[in-house]
Amino acid sequence: MKNFVYAIPTKIYFGEGQVNKLDRILAPLGSRVLLVYGGGSIKKNGIYDAVVDILKENDIFYEEMGGVEPNPRIETVRRGAALCREKGIEVVLPIGGGSTIDCAKVVAAAACYDGDAWDLVKDARRIRKALPVVSILTLSATGSEMDTFAVISNMETKEKIGTGSPLLRPAASILDPSYTESVSAYQTAAGTADIMSHIMEAYFSNIEGYLQDRMAEGLLKTCIEFGVKAIQNPDDYEARANLMWASSWAINDFLALGKPVAWSVHPMEHELSAFYDITHGVGLAILTPHWMRYVLSEKTAEKFKALGVNAWGVDSSLTAMEAAAQTIERTAEYFQRMGLPARLAEVGIGEENFDVMAQKAAAQTRSSYVPLTAEDVKAIYQMAK
Repeated sequence: MKNFVYAIPTKIYFGEGQVNKLDRILAPLGSRVLLVYGGGSIKKNGIYDAVVDILKENDIFYEEMGGVEPNPRIETVRRGAALCREKGIEVVLPIGGGSTIDCAKVVAAAACYDGDAWDLVKDARRIRKALPVVSILTLSATGSEMDTFAVISNMETKEKIGTGSPLLRPAASILDPSYTESVSAYQTAAGTADIMSHIMEAYFSNIEGYLQDRMAEGLLKTCIEFGVKAIQNPDDYEARANLMWASSWAINDFLALGKPVAWSVHPMEHELSAFYDITHGVGLAILTPHWMRYVLSEKTAEKFKALGVNAWGVDSSLTAMEAAAQTIERTAEYFQRMGLPARLAEVGIGEENFDVMAQKAAAQTRSSYVPLTAEDVKAIYQMAK
């Protein structure tokens, strides 16, 4: 295990009705708020009204910015940063899933930066200051409510890039599982696939981390147990609560402490989203089993077996290769049980951009669990088509 320093300054308010503490959360941070949200579903399920009532009752100024895209665009970030500067915003308050929170994080940094917001995405070292972010989560998926990262798309250049800084970690996050009960079955499934992918990205490292791996297996078992339950019974509070808390812990750095590794599947999926604007979790669900099959070997089989035995209940008496094969098939079958596609063709993706996407993805996968060249990435795309 490698050396590390760990600090999570995000204060979590978990459970039903925690939004009622919003005024107390905002009080030490500022009284001029930018309210950030996506397509407007929060106005249908009552969350918007609850938040606005609290802001009005406490004489907190707020400006609104709606319309954040599922893959948030740099143009939207620029719009938000301009609003912050124009209105003297002190706190950025996103209500939504990871896309909305990611957008808000970069808005918070761009509001304190004299150059173009895209600079901060391309080079996180330029992030030197950011407004505080307080997030209200409505979708369990990205873990953005408790991490330092944000992913922003530039559709003009066909780029989807992750940036990160400790300054982007929310000051506080309200996690009310009941807010996710209105999420569609498809988005619940995609969000669960995203959580599972975050766990596995940290799990598949060549550096030993016994404690981290056992925690990862427990989180994965939680997703396996409650993902389908949340889809079958959208009002199952316990299912929603377990998924929401797993989402935060899947990517708040804990699982990767002491065992860092470059991610494998996310860079490949980011290219799919950049070129075709598909739902991130859907792309991950398609690619993950194919990546697993591609990197399975005598060298990696023991790691796959451990995952299968400890998370999927695979028979421990099987050989490493037999258990690994079962692990991969159970992963693929689970995504399909949740109603997610298994092939790129099912989401309208053909071979026309495989070469350029593979070249871009390979810039980040050359030092992953099993190093992947552009040719390797293209081969995985081909397997998934």
